[in-house]
Amino acid sequence: MAKQNETSSRLWLRRDALRATLGAAVFMPALAKAQSSEKVGSVEEVKGEAFGEVRDRRRALERAAPLFLNEVVATGADARLTMLLGTDTTLRVGASARLTIDRFLVNVGGDITLQSGPILFDRPEGAPPQMTRINSAFGLIAVRGTRFFAGPSNGVFGVFVMRGSVAVASAGSEVMVTPGQGTNIARPGDAPTAPSSWGDPRIAAAMQSVM
Repeated sequence: MAKQNETSSRLWLRRDALRATLGAAVFMPALAKAQSSEKVGSVEEVKGEAFGEVRDRRRALERAAPLFLNEVVATGADARLTMLLGTDTTLRVGASARLTIDRFLVNVGGDITLQSGPILFDRPEGAPPQMTRINSAFGLIAVRGTRFFAGPSNGVFGVFVMRGSVAVASAGSEVMVTPGQGTNIARPGDAPTAPSSWGDPRIAAAMQSVM
């Protein structure tokens, strides 16, 4: 009887072990898939220090390096970084920048959080519109244009449009900025100013900060 009970126990242990093995076989790929990052673009050019960071794990960004969803992308002092998202959306990032690609779908658009630094958003002229939004502490930029600058400029947060148009919203107020115009947000929580022309020196300084 004791021998029979021992045999039964061994059979149950083998069955439990088999169930655990099968469960792990199903669970591990799902876990790996959940933990893996989705590629949304790649590095086109980098000057100076640039890195990507996910869950406190940092990697240096070099030319052709992949860019992933929810990865923090940052640059050092005097650095420049050019990224290609999808097939035709280019982001040029200046020094001391920090941003996260929260969501991005090819030919659809996405959401980008800009924490600091200047960027130049650029898509080919005539490219189909995408629903892209850039969030920052200063406000929300709804992208309706194809080429514009956003970031520190003349001591404030500025948005300047070269081609197309963008809607800039903050503090319950929204302005539409069209080519050759810019708007300013002095501090987080302030409303954007009425769109107006920027002088050539200010435009040149903005472009120099990202090129």
